[in-house]
Amino acid sequence: MTDDLLLPRHPAAPAPQPLRFTGTGAEYFRIWIVNLLLTIVTLGIYSAWAKVRRLQYFHRHTQLAGSGFDYHGRPAAILKGRAVAFGALVLYKIADEMHPDAGKLVALAIALALPWVLTRSAAFRLANTSWRGLRFRFLGSTADGYRAFLLWPLAALATLGALAPVAHREITAFHRGNAAFGRAPFAFSATNREFYRVWLRTVGLFLGLPALLFLTGLVLGVQATSLGGGLHGFGVTGAATLMLLGGIAAYSGFIAAKPYFTAHIQNLVWRRTTLSTHRFECDLRFGMLLWIGVSNLVLTILTLGLYRPFGMVRMARYRVAAITLIPGESLDDFIGERVRDVEAFGDELADFLDIDIAL
Repeated sequence: MTDDLLLPRHPAAPAPQPLRFTGTGAEYFRIWIVNLLLTIVTLGIYSAWAKVRRLQYFHRHTQLAGSGFDYHGRPAAILKGRAVAFGALVLYKIADEMHPDAGKLVALAIALALPWVLTRSAAFRLANTSWRGLRFRFLGSTADGYRAFLLWPLAALATLGALAPVAHREITAFHRGNAAFGRAPFAFSATNREFYRVWLRTVGLFLGLPALLFLTGLVLGVQATSLGGGLHGFGVTGAATLMLLGGIAAYSGFIAAKPYFTAHIQNLVWRRTTLSTHRFECDLRFGMLLWIGVSNLVLTILTLGLYRPFGMVRMARYRVAAITLIPGESLDDFIGERVRDVEAFGDELADFLDIDIAL
C-alpha cells in the first residue's frame, strides 16, 4: 500500500462527449408552420426571419457537454444577401433578353464572383455561431476561396469528373482547415485516396444496384415466359411489370446512393477533423440514414407536407447523435484559455460579415 502511495498519479483522460439534439417535432412544428404562413403572406420577405428562427432552434437544441450552440445572424443581413442574389438573377435575365452574348457576359461575371460570395458566406455563418459564449471564426482568404471554388471545380469538369473527388476534398479542406473556435484553429487531414474510395463505392452502388435489380427482373421474366408458353404466355401484364421493375431499379440507385455517400463522407470528414488537442468520431450508418430518409419522404407525402418538420427533427437527432468529441484536455480549461486569447487579441467582426448570400 505504501508503494502505491508513492506512485505518480496521472489525471484521468477526459470522457468522450457525444453530441445530442434535444428538440422535438411537435415543438419545431409550431415554429415551422408560423414561418411558412408568414413567408407566404409577406411574399417571401419574412423568409429571412424564418431562416434565423430555424437556425436558432436547431443550434440551441444541439448540445455538447451540456451546453447548446447558438446562432446570432441578423435577418436584415440575410435579406440583404438575398436581395443581391435576386438582383443578379434579374440582371442576367434582362441582359439575356437584350442579347444572348450580353447574357453570357453577365453569367460569366456572376460565376467569377461566386467564389468570393461563398467565402464571405462561410465567414458569416461561422462568425455568427457560438458555443458557451465564444464564437467561431473563418480564416480563409479570398485567394484560397477562388482556388477551392473555381479552379478545382473547373479541373473536375475538364477531366470529365475524374478529379471530382479531389475538388470535393479541396472544398472541404478549405471549410474545415480555415475554421477556428475563438483563436484555436481546426485542422483537416483527409487524403485524396480516402475521398476517391467513397466516391468510387458510391458510383458502384448507383450503377450496380439498378443493374442487379433489373437483371433479377429479367431472369424472372424469362422464366415466366418459358413456363407460360413463350411470349404469348408472358403477355402484356408481364411486359408492363418488367418495365415497371426497370423503372424502380433505375430509381433505386439514386435512393440508395445519396444516404450511402452522406454517411461515409460525413464519417470521413469528422474523423479527419481536429481542434487543438481534441478530435472527433462519427458513426453514421448507411442503413439508418436510408430508412429515415425514405420513411420521412413517404410520411411527408401522405400528410401533404405536414410531417416535414417532424422529419427534419428526426434526421437532425440521428445525425447529431452520431458525432462524438474526444477531448485531449479538460474542456473547461480549454474554453478558459480561448476566452483569455480573445480578450487579449480581440475578436472584432469585419464589416463584410453583415451580408449573407445564403447559397
